[in-house]
Amino acid sequence: MTQTQSPGVTGADERPPPVNPSESSERTPMSGPNTNYDPVEVSALDPANVDAAVQQALSAIAEAASLDDLKAARIAHQGEKSPLALANREIGALPPSAKAEAGKRVGQARGRVGQALAARQAELEAERDERILVEERVDVTLPALRRQPGARHPIELVAQRLADAFVGMGWEVAEGPELESEWLNFDALNLGPDHPARQMQDTFFLDPVDSGLVLRTQTSPVQIRTMLEKEPPIYVVAPGKVFRTDDLDATHTPVFHQIECLAIDKGLTMAHLRGALDAFVRIMFGEGTRTRVRASYFPFTEPSMETDFVCFACHGDSAPGECRTCGGSGWIELGGSGMVNRKVLRACGIDPDVYSGFAFGLGIERALMLRHGVQGMHDMVEGDVRFSQQFGMEV
Repeated sequence: MTQTQSPGVTGADERPPPVNPSESSERTPMSGPNTNYDPVEVSALDPANVDAAVQQALSAIAEAASLDDLKAARIAHQGEKSPLALANREIGALPPSAKAEAGKRVGQARGRVGQALAARQAELEAERDERILVEERVDVTLPALRRQPGARHPIELVAQRLADAFVGMGWEVAEGPELESEWLNFDALNLGPDHPARQMQDTFFLDPVDSGLVLRTQTSPVQIRTMLEKEPPIYVVAPGKVFRTDDLDATHTPVFHQIECLAIDKGLTMAHLRGALDAFVRIMFGEGTRTRVRASYFPFTEPSMETDFVCFACHGDSAPGECRTCGGSGWIELGGSGMVNRKVLRACGIDPDVYSGFAFGLGIERALMLRHGVQGMHDMVEGDVRFSQQFGMEV
């Protein structure tokens, strides 16, 4: 017996007939794929909505009065959250039969907006360039209102100040060539053929390497030349440029400056050396600045020592790590010094049994860093005129 079904009730194995979109008066928006592949169109892709979004974008672009306004319009109508960008994302939710038409419609709309943006960008940039030409025009025929003040490089100024300290004590300034012979740069200073400083990694040798010519690695050859040319007593200070194969960094440079002092006379002792160093430190860093010495070794002096002076920033009273100048140690290294080695005196034709002498030196860049808090070598060598102008004509 067949069971009669009530009207309007559908069996469990039956499905409702598909709805023809042309017969439906309402269209339901969707944001995900339609598993039944019904060609349902979402509201963001409605032609009227797409056209409205284009018109709003074109209107905003046309009203943009500056590049900043145009940038805001670009973000609003071409950015990731713009109506056309959101519509483009919804294309993936359509069935395959509807994707082509929707994609073409949205693509043409976005293309119109992109063309309008490019055209307006070109117009605004041209207006900006014309305005800059007018507003920033300089009449080069007008007389200059003022001249920039001159400035000497601070390394030169410090070198002169250091030399003046000794000239005031009666010493002379001596100079020498930057291209030296190996004998003057090494042998006469008791630096034998096997000394590490003579190796290629420290010295610039001129081609061919066996020519015996180098770019001087120190200003000590000036002292040798002075002792060869003059009879004692000798009191000279020798500032100058020296060369070593160092890489440029915050504390090193392949070209730097030194100043060395030499005294040769009868009866000179370490006490005279200490007195000259103390006088020099007081001139450079102020009265009352104390010094100390530490035993060291240099081939051209015997005995040799390192000289420190009390920190001029904290005066030796800071705790470890507190003072940026001395690191909390309370002392700042000045440079090496000592009594001139007897072998050096003999090499220069001076009788070490009759005369004695002392010598000391320091780096001019280091003196500049200490006096004025310069942080790195780059500022000194890069040639920026603003670095020199802050020192003016005197340091």
